[in-house]
Amino acid sequence: MTVSAVVVTYNRLPMLKEVIEALQNSETKVDNIIVVDNNSKEDTQEYLTSLGDAIRYVRLKDNIGGSGGFNKGVRYFMEETTDDYVWLMDDDTVPTPTALTELVNAAKKINNQFGFLASDVRWTDNSRAQMNLPSPKSRFHKISLHATELEPLRNATFVSVMFSREIVANIGLPITEFFIWGDDIEYTERSARVLPGYMVPTSRVIHKMANNIASNVSLDTINRVPRYFYAFRNQMYFSRQRGLLLYLRTHLKVLYEIFRVFLNHKPNMRLRLKMIVKGTVTGWFFRPKVEFAKNKKVSH
Repeated sequence: MTVSAVVVTYNRLPMLKEVIEALQNSETKVDNIIVVDNNSKEDTQEYLTSLGDAIRYVRLKDNIGGSGGFNKGVRYFMEETTDDYVWLMDDDTVPTPTALTELVNAAKKINNQFGFLASDVRWTDNSRAQMNLPSPKSRFHKISLHATELEPLRNATFVSVMFSREIVANIGLPITEFFIWGDDIEYTERSARVLPGYMVPTSRVIHKMANNIASNVSLDTINRVPRYFYAFRNQMYFSRQRGLLLYLRTHLKVLYEIFRVFLNHKPNMRLRLKMIVKGTVTGWFFRPKVEFAKNKKVSH
C-alpha cells in the first residue's frame, strides 16, 4: 500500500520544515510528499526547491486558498502518482512517527471499505484540538481521549485525513471555490455517502495552532473576521447537501450566531454581523463546481 502525503502551505516556513521532517521520519514510509505552495514568499520557494527530489513541489502562481491548494494536491496525487492513498494535512500539522502506520493498519483491518480515515488531532498540551474535534456518527456519543477502536464519524477536517484512490475517483476533488473553510467538512461528508468514515484514535497528530480555541465570529480577533464570510457561505452549500431538515437547522444556527454577536458585544459588531449575513445570503445561491481528475493508475 503506497501513500502520497499532501501538505498545503502559505508563508509558514519554520512550521512547514517541521512537518516535512516529521513525514520523512514516519515509521511507515510516505512514498510521495506533495507540497502545494499557495504562492508563498521567496524563502519558502527557495527552501522547497532546495529539497529536490525529496518532495513533489507544486507552486501555484496565485494564492487560491486552502481549498484550492487541496484541490491541486489531490489532483496531482491522482494524475502524477500511482499511490493507493492520499493523506491530507495543513502546514502546521505534525504527525507522530506512527500516525500513518495506524491509518494504514486500520485500512487493512476494514478491507479498504472506508470513505475516509481521520487521525486523533491533539494540541501541543495533548488535549484535543478544538478546531478539529471529532464528529461522531451518533451526536450523543463522546469519543474518549483513551479510545483505541475505530469510531464512526460524520465528517472530519483536513488535519490528517486519508482517502483511497478509488474514493477520489468516485467523488471528485475538493471544491476550489470554497477558498477557505468547510471544504474538508463537505469533502469528507461527500465521501461518507459512498462508504463510512472513521476516526482512528491510535493515529495521533499535533496541530500546532497558536491557541487551542474553536472558531467563533463573535469573539475572534478582528483581522480574522472577514474570512467568516466563507464559513457562512460554504456552510449554506454543504448543509443543503444534507437534506432540507438539516439545511433549515443551519439557518437556526445562523440566528444563534447573530444573537451571540450582540451578547458578547465585542468591537466591530457591524463587521461581524455583515460577514454572517453576507455569507449566508450568498450561500443561498452558491453552486460551486465539483471537478474530477484523470486516474493515472487506470490509464497506465
